[in-house]
Amino acid sequence: MVARRHDAGGEEVSQPQPAAGYAGDVSAQLACQWWQAGEAVLIDVRTDAEREWVGFVPGAVALAWKQWPGMALNPAFDAGLQAAVPPGKKAVLLCRSGVRSIAAAKRATELGLEAYNILEGFEGDPDAEAHRGARGGWRYRGLPWRQN
Repeated sequence: MVARRHDAGGEEVSQPQPAAGYAGDVSAQLACQWWQAGEAVLIDVRTDAEREWVGFVPGAVALAWKQWPGMALNPAFDAGLQAAVPPGKKAVLLCRSGVRSIAAAKRATELGLEAYNILEGFEGDPDAEAHRGARGGWRYRGLPWRQN
């Protein structure tokens, strides 16, 4: 399997994305495919507030990397991650834009897990008006999600 990314022109780029300090970067589509096939556990590392206000992926493990307010590291992250990802399964980590999930993937790797960052995150990059949700991301790609 290969990751599917889209370049600036919207063309699909099909190649794995190696990364330093963790297993690699994957497209939201590939992460979803692994997760739905039972090959990976989807870990949403956004805050509870983000999931509540912006939307969430039903069935994903909600485990904040940093906690709101103040964005302090979650002291229960390591134990929660180890409990959520059984031996032999990949961990695919999702945040808002694919930045916090890199740090979380590095930590997961330090804990002995095969961990991947999901490119573009849940909301994707901001557009020219600094709005998210119109330039990539889990939601934009039409993958499963809900909003309260």
